[in-house]
Amino acid sequence: MSKKRSLKIIFLLLAVILLSTGLFWHFRGNENQQFENYTKALFCQEVAGSTVSLHYTLKDPSAFGIENTPVSFGTCTADTEAICASTENALAAVTSFDRSRLSKRNRLTYDVLKDYLTSASEMAPYALYEEPLAPLTGTQAQLPVLLSEYQFYTQADIDTYLELLTKTPEYFHSILEFEQAKSEAGLFMAAYSADGIIKECQAFIDMGDNNYLYSSFTDRLDSVELPSDTKKSYIEMNSEHIKNFIFPAYAELKEGLTALRDTGKNQNGLCHLPEGRKYYELVVASETGSSRSIPELQQLTQKQMIADLSDMQQVLTPVDENVSVSSDLFKTQGAILDNPDPAAILTDLEGKLDEHFPKPPKVNTEIKYVQKSMEEYLSPAFYMIPAIDNSADNVIYINQGHLPDDLSLFTTLAHEGYPGHLYQTTYYAAKKPDPIRNLLNYGGYSEGWATYSEMMGYYYAPISKEQATLMQKNTSVILSLYALADMGIHYEGWTLIETVSFFRSYGITDTDTVEDIYDLIIADPANYLKYYIGYAELLELKRDAVKQWGKGFSQEKFHKAVLDVGPAPFDVVRERVLDK
Repeated sequence: MSKKRSLKIIFLLLAVILLSTGLFWHFRGNENQQFENYTKALFCQEVAGSTVSLHYTLKDPSAFGIENTPVSFGTCTADTEAICASTENALAAVTSFDRSRLSKRNRLTYDVLKDYLTSASEMAPYALYEEPLAPLTGTQAQLPVLLSEYQFYTQADIDTYLELLTKTPEYFHSILEFEQAKSEAGLFMAAYSADGIIKECQAFIDMGDNNYLYSSFTDRLDSVELPSDTKKSYIEMNSEHIKNFIFPAYAELKEGLTALRDTGKNQNGLCHLPEGRKYYELVVASETGSSRSIPELQQLTQKQMIADLSDMQQVLTPVDENVSVSSDLFKTQGAILDNPDPAAILTDLEGKLDEHFPKPPKVNTEIKYVQKSMEEYLSPAFYMIPAIDNSADNVIYINQGHLPDDLSLFTTLAHEGYPGHLYQTTYYAAKKPDPIRNLLNYGGYSEGWATYSEMMGYYYAPISKEQATLMQKNTSVILSLYALADMGIHYEGWTLIETVSFFRSYGITDTDTVEDIYDLIIADPANYLKYYIGYAELLELKRDAVKQWGKGFSQEKFHKAVLDVGPAPFDVVRERVLDK
């Protein structure tokens, strides 16, 4: 999983709203120059809309002409009419350019931006169906980590950060107002989902003086040369702001959700809401980047699952019927690494790229650990996407509470590091794409690649090929079950009982575990799909590349072709890759 540069500020590019008031015109120059000027202006307006987004995207905003921006987290809005009008204007602005007169590079940017805004326009009428408070990926979970990683390059950054902390209550208040609007429309989250967020808020508050926002602030001050008394003053101010603004904001959010808890009309999947099935189709398309219908995605998932189960069966079936399968294949992996240090694992994984992937750029990577008290509420690991003008400095967080053995750590670092998110992100940054491309999130592409990388990690690990195949295929099958359950719950309308029955049919009988999966899927529709469908789409594309390229196919050629496209919908990725 990779952390976005901005919070889950929902619905639209901020620039969509701004477009309606000043960007719907052409700049002087030829079509390519006009288009590049337009996308640069769009990028600057979008990235400046949130202080967090700006700081995480650009180390030096002034180099892009961005200065004196207001300090703000942004805001949630329930004004569906304004959102619809703005997305229509944004899409009209993009399509006003003559694509045929653009360079190949600009045509790619045009295609991706048009797709992104088309998706935003289609989803705009369903603004109140969105949910900023999902478990793991919601604002309440992401905000503390994003604040703790807010880098101080100058003393002005420290002042901005401290002012930003004071804006937390008003930002959370806007979220509560949005949740109130959802409640009035009969669209508030399920009671048990609210319980989970309420519990998470309380756990954050209960950390008190041990909260990592205290220690991380002090650590980050070391990056700026300051007199000792100034440093002491800043530490005291940060402490006061956490107590006076951060904790009260979480307390208000908790209290507001408690008051709204029982107002949700639907405790099951999206398809039980008015137009819920249509909305789910749009969410899936947006999250996965796949143009396939839900039935087609179900078929794609089942096809891959059957192939994986067949491969597992082959491993478990001895060539000689008189020879039994080694019981070692079924043993838990435990300690398999000579050096389980994450930095050593990343170095090892980076060395595996030779001959199969383009050469990676030289970067620095720091490994950090999730605070123990928050392990329950955060992902097993996540990669912090660096500023586009500072991609050499990278951070990966590890959640030790979710990584029980060496193999889990190894494959997770393949997902987050090499050849996963870290490699994917820094490779693409080195190509210096149009800046706007860095703001267009395509979860299916990025998480699909990382899942693909995680699966390769099993074969890079120091275990037998048979064990690697069995473990990798088993992981893939489990993800396919999650994907089918997501579509079953939100598109077919499965209840908890039907979901339990589905998993039981595949030998998963722990009802409590299935109930946890059900709750996560209810609270964050299509989240599992961007991982699995993205992965399945890449495998399909790879098979087609093997057929089309014949003897010209190589792993490195395929990987380079995919990485060179960058984050995009799979129709665009497929067209560019198979055109090689």
